Amino acid sequence: MRRASIVAVACCVWLVAATAHAEMIERSTSRGPVEVTLRLEPSDPLIGDPIHLEIEVLADDGVEVLMPEFGEALDRFLILDFAPSADVADDGRNRFVQRYNLEPPRSGEHSVPPLLVEFVDRRAGAKAAPEGADAYEVLTERIDFTVESVLPEAASDELRPMPGRLRALGVAGVPYWVIGTVAVVLLLAGLPLAYRYWQAREIARRKRTAYEIARGELDELLQWERHPNRDQVEAFYVKLSGIIRRYLENRFDLHAPELTTEEFLVVASRSPDLTPEWRERLGEFLKRADLVKFAGLVPGDTEIDESVEAARRFLEDTRTPDDPREQPNFFPDAERAA
Repeated sequence: MRRASIVAVACCVWLVAATAHAEMIERSTSRGPVEVTLRLEPSDPLIGDPIHLEIEVLADDGVEVLMPEFGEALDRFLILDFAPSADVADDGRNRFVQRYNLEPPRSGEHSVPPLLVEFVDRRAGAKAAPEGADAYEVLTERIDFTVESVLPEAASDELRPMPGRLRALGVAGVPYWVIGTVAVVLLLAGLPLAYRYWQAREIARRKRTAYEIARGELDELLQWERHPNRDQVEAFYVKLSGIIRRYLENRFDLHAPELTTEEFLVVASRSPDLTPEWRERLGEFLKRADLVKFAGLVPGDTEIDESVEAARRFLEDTRTPDDPREQPNFFPDAERAA
């Protein structure tokens, strides 16, 4: 009975400590019809713990919200995951959310710098943007937090000499230096295979992430701008073609953000991963977008829907398959030898 009581008390203490460790830091900033809330959890992480950062924006109906770009001002952290979403809150306002899983590089003092959210007020009778500006700006508060070390507080950095001469140790009569040498040789021999395995896994992860980011950006664009008016259609096509260009850069490793459509297609034609059918459909999509952006073509709702469907179909057809049999082979030479 006494032992059971001790175990119960210990569990309660652990639960209290875990709850305290998982406390959240929350900061809210408002401007006009827009409210921005930044949440960081946990408030006192240990080194190695993932940090969950959420950017939530609540806006009245008719207000166009421009969320921060992916990874904006967060390059000091390793971004493990990113998930954008949009829905309607319980109070009827439009709700936009970006969620990050971050990993700090070291213990000590850290901060999430102020993040910029922009919006255009398109409500009837409202002023769309400040004089001389394209949009209103809302800057979040900076969040300071401390990443705790796993070393005990009483640990000393002082180096002390060994207490005396130590006798040689070994295993089964073999000196440790011989064992260490053999281990180093085996490790060096396995490094090339380990590097190829890591490289293939990293490429597959980046390709899957490229599709998820592009679909999130496309869904967010269509949430409020599915059928833009005559004044907005050029900006709509700039954003739509930009989503596809960034996806191609991440998915197929095509680093050509400043090239014209013709130059971009030349670079794309050299990619062994892009089939002739995909290159043809990509060329048709980008050239149609250029007609709107540079030739003054004003498409109707049907043509806009066709462009959106072409972009969505291209993303779906070129995404990395979930089937493990379609994933990259880490050791192709061994497979050919077999």
